[in-house]
Amino acid sequence: MKDRIISVDVLRGLTVLLMTVVNNPGSWDYVYPILDHAKWNGCTLADLVFPFFILVVGIAIPLAMPIKQDTPEIILKIITRSLRIICLGFFLYFFNSIYFLGLDGFPLLLVRLGITAVVGYALIGDFNLKTKTILAISLFIIFLALAYGGHENFKDVRLPGVLQRIGIVYFFVSIIYLKTTIKTQIILSSTILVGYWAIMTLIPVPGIGSSNLEPITNLASWLDSILLKDHMYIATKTWDPEGILSTIPTIANGLIGLLIGQLLIKPLPKIEIAKKMGIISILLIISGLLWSVFFPINKALWTSSYVLFTAGIALFLLTLIYYVVDVLQHKKWTKFLLSWGVNPMIVFFVSGILPRALSLIKVQNPENISAQINVRDYAYQYWISPLFENQMISSLTYSILYILLWSCVLWYFYKKGMIFKV
Repeated sequence: MKDRIISVDVLRGLTVLLMTVVNNPGSWDYVYPILDHAKWNGCTLADLVFPFFILVVGIAIPLAMPIKQDTPEIILKIITRSLRIICLGFFLYFFNSIYFLGLDGFPLLLVRLGITAVVGYALIGDFNLKTKTILAISLFIIFLALAYGGHENFKDVRLPGVLQRIGIVYFFVSIIYLKTTIKTQIILSSTILVGYWAIMTLIPVPGIGSSNLEPITNLASWLDSILLKDHMYIATKTWDPEGILSTIPTIANGLIGLLIGQLLIKPLPKIEIAKKMGIISILLIISGLLWSVFFPINKALWTSSYVLFTAGIALFLLTLIYYVVDVLQHKKWTKFLLSWGVNPMIVFFVSGILPRALSLIKVQNPENISAQINVRDYAYQYWISPLFENQMISSLTYSILYILLWSCVLWYFYKKGMIFKV
């Protein structure tokens, strides 16, 4: 088996760590602007997390399979892995909609955690390919049946999401890798980006009028409202940040990563690979900035300029890490980030379940004896928040403590050689 390229795992680890910080503030009312998503156009540090991970997904495909094996078994593995990732994402949104025999509070939490353990084992457990496939397909059908079968608890459960989009991108990019040449991949990624720009800026929005890039009234929002009705992002219910149309350009992120992954496995001197990556990264950043004049950088719409700009920044950072780690061979400092980088799906899934689970454990509210407060909010409001006058610092401190907790868990897994693959 080809040796892992450590710099890629380091970049993945840094991305997952940053994702955990961004997704787990002490209070959403007190978040440093750089750690919060741009309101619409623009790009903050938080807006880099998702495209960074998508790029790494693309990079990892040729690293895992440097010699293409276009066989029925490999295709089935790709389909199965995609479905497992998608189903993990589905369950994160189904978790809070699970009810049983009128239970509430801690008893309900135990039921939900029991189901989580079963679903998690089914989707992350190490079985033979046939078993994995049967379990993944079965759960996929069950989730869709619950969402569209008229069940009261799941009639408005969200279906799109981060893991769902990752699973979709992984599927398409993997198949493209097996079926096409590098030249075709470049043409495809370019066509996707130009085509998406044309779709979003030239096609009128039905029932609204001319094309536009405004919230709610753009074409992507209209399509989500038609095809994802009642199953969109709860905060808006009019569009979804991981919606249908905006998933298309995300595939281009994965294809850019795919091209970089194929560069990394070329029999070239590492310094030459680093130089090529550095040049490509600068060209991507410049191209993204130039395109943003006509097609603004926007994460919610996943605009083509956003694809190029974020891919360029991710690649520039990877180039620096690659030069230090793989060219200069300075590796000792990487272990902490490696512990985060080799088990990303565990962090994605469990870190999504944990806050939901803690919200079900209630204690008496010290400020109102007739009311209760969940233990997560209690810990923040009465243990951490009072320590700082600046509530931005309090909120960030909570995130850091959460990171330290995960670091201990992931370090244990890393030292024991425990890698959980989907």
